[in-house]
Amino acid sequence: MQKSAIGSRRGNWVGVLRPLRLIFIISWVTHMQFAEWEPIYRQIRTDFGYDTQGDKLARDLLASFSPFYSADSLDYTDKTVAIVGAAPTLEEHVTHVEDTDCIIAASTAADVITSAGYRVDLMVTDLDKNPETVKWRTDRSKPVVVHAHGDNRSLLRTWLPRLETEWVLPTTQCAPTETVHNFGGFTDGDRAAYLADTFGAERLVFVGWDFDDPTVSAIKSKKLAWADKLLTILATRRQDSFNTL
Repeated sequence: MQKSAIGSRRGNWVGVLRPLRLIFIISWVTHMQFAEWEPIYRQIRTDFGYDTQGDKLARDLLASFSPFYSADSLDYTDKTVAIVGAAPTLEEHVTHVEDTDCIIAASTAADVITSAGYRVDLMVTDLDKNPETVKWRTDRSKPVVVHAHGDNRSLLRTWLPRLETEWVLPTTQCAPTETVHNFGGFTDGDRAAYLADTFGAERLVFVGWDFDDPTVSAIKSKKLAWADKLLTILATRRQDSFNTL
């Protein structure tokens, strides 16, 4: 496990700034409840034209594949956690995960991190880019957070029967149920940050992030703008601040 070389000044912001918003560090003190998340979720639905019913159907479809990995198995208390995004420049900056205790990788970032020789402790995905990696991980008893939303029901139907679901931690962006969780967040990356916050991470180090990535589609750019907003909300809730380049 990677050991952090960063101090443990809880409640203070410590930043490491790099071009293209690649790395920033935030420490956390509390996590978001669904009652606080729901108004934000409504704003996201309105902005993208998403259907609540579709999200609920996807949530319930995901729930039908239990048993699942227990959220009680996650504990990042007092740890520095790398939240790794899949920006094109990730490979250039991947070594920044070395100064952390745990690595949570969003989507294809899991492949980059693994190829670089580091252990991914948790992968967060909605199955839209590299579901084969999800299968590889669950086949080897490595946990994966699988997210359900209205647009990925066909992927859920295709891939969940192939997975060892006792290594799948299910999440939703609408109201949670007894077995499907909502820790907050919208994209794979910011959902990883909200999850780490929920389970006690003292400090988060963001590697491989670029909110202004010119290579992405218009809809992905809009999602990155929301990820930026949601991470700002988390920092504000803590009475912290962070800066990005």
